[in-house]
Amino acid sequence: MPKIINNGQIVDDNWQVWRDTETLPSSGGVIVPLALWQAQREALLALGDIAVYLASDESPKQLSDDDLSQCAFIAIDFPKFMDGRGFSYARELREQRNYQGEIRAIGDFIRDQLFFMKRCGFSSYALPGDELEAALASFNDFSDSYQPSADQPLPLFRRRQG
Repeated sequence: MPKIINNGQIVDDNWQVWRDTETLPSSGGVIVPLALWQAQREALLALGDIAVYLASDESPKQLSDDDLSQCAFIAIDFPKFMDGRGFSYARELREQRNYQGEIRAIGDFIRDQLFFMKRCGFSSYALPGDELEAALASFNDFSDSYQPSADQPLPLFRRRQG
């Protein structure tokens, strides 16, 4: 069974990414594209647990509060590891939409980005299975950060004052 990193632990991944925007999957436990979700929401919900992924050109603004509450989680797809829009989308979900659920990174990203993804609000990461053990160390690449973020709202100088 495939594995992912979820909240700092390596766990089984029971979810399949469904890239088809036209046809419905046969069962739940699927991460579907936003376009399919918007076109077939009721049919998808009838299948069981469904998560939605945002492509790199799809803003979280396209998700309603109802969407956020009905999806098992939100995934953000990275088409290339150099495309940083997903970082902004995670921060938007956490800071502007107050989304408390799982935000999963899928697609083409690299281990070196994990520390920064966590700071932006990601909580799970679908990396190739052979990298997971080594990737856990990436969350400790830096001991502290100066700037505020989704995982630490106070900047370092404010934390030092307190």
